[in-house]
Amino acid sequence: MSTTKPVERLYSFEEYLTYDDGTDQRYELEDEILLEMPPASDLHEAIITFLLIRFYLEIQRLGLDWQVRPSGTGVRTSVKKSRLPDLIVMTENQRQSIQGKSAVLELPPLLIVEVVSTESVKRDYEKKPLEYATLSIPEYWIVDPLKAKVTVYLLDQGRYNQTVFAGNQQICSSTFPELTLTVQQILSQTE
Repeated sequence: MSTTKPVERLYSFEEYLTYDDGTDQRYELEDEILLEMPPASDLHEAIITFLLIRFYLEIQRLGLDWQVRPSGTGVRTSVKKSRLPDLIVMTENQRQSIQGKSAVLELPPLLIVEVVSTESVKRDYEKKPLEYATLSIPEYWIVDPLKAKVTVYLLDQGRYNQTVFAGNQQICSSTFPELTLTVQQILSQTE
């Protein structure tokens, strides 16, 4: 099966929402340019699946009207940008806002998680925190298997305060304050 690369041009947000190159390739929109997202590694997928299950179980335990979604749901971060986070926790109202159309949230979800890969280090640590803070996303996690740490960004008066967790430290989350989870548990998914 042949694949078609996106035409080298600028794309509006509306064009991005309907873009289809006939493949399963996923793209983010950054400054009107389509950025190809490489396939995830086994560890990357295992971490996403582990966190999806842990968040889902916590949502169910607490009886919350929330959903957790893997990387198919996007977040519009500006007029010319849209991201595809590895994991999103959203409200039922947000889920309904994308029902029957392209799954790109235009309102801030409760929590976003990104798992770092060698290709995404600069985007995940430098660009996305600025975009997510501007959008007022209350909590952003960077799970970094390359450096064996998890950085949690919590929004405070429009800016993120960050805390780095490693090893057997319990991760502190304002979205899930009762969740008991360590960095080691997250990173040991393929051992």
